[in-house]
Amino acid sequence: MKQTAIKENHLYRKAYAKGKRATAENITVFCLRDVKANKLQKAHPLKIKVNRVGIQASKKIGGAVQRNRAKRVIREAYRLTDAEIGVKKGFLIVISAKIGSTVCKMQDVKRDLQYCLKKLDLLSSEKDA
Repeated sequence: MKQTAIKENHLYRKAYAKGKRATAENITVFCLRDVKANKLQKAHPLKIKVNRVGIQASKKIGGAVQRNRAKRVIREAYRLTDAEIGVKKGFLIVISAKIGSTVCKMQDVKRDLQYCLKKLDLLSSEKDA
């Protein structure tokens, strides 16, 4: 299933300011409970709760090619983690790339993402949680 993206700047700022943070070698994850999760659940065609995920890569990472690669790798790592282990639903999740994420393998980013999500207590053994 395609993930729902965070599109508004104020949601990024709110997650940075009020959300919990976990840091690993290649990424930083911010999470905040989504106050509009119930409204989005009613609007969803399958009537399920979803996470809104935002992926951020600053110009410190490098040029456009490096930033896009970092975002692509992070997006795939999140998709695989959600499919294999499961991520709790109803949260705003902002994943920020660090400089090392442009040269590392996807498995390294996936390991760091799972570490951060576990630290934030967002991993769930059952997918519906």
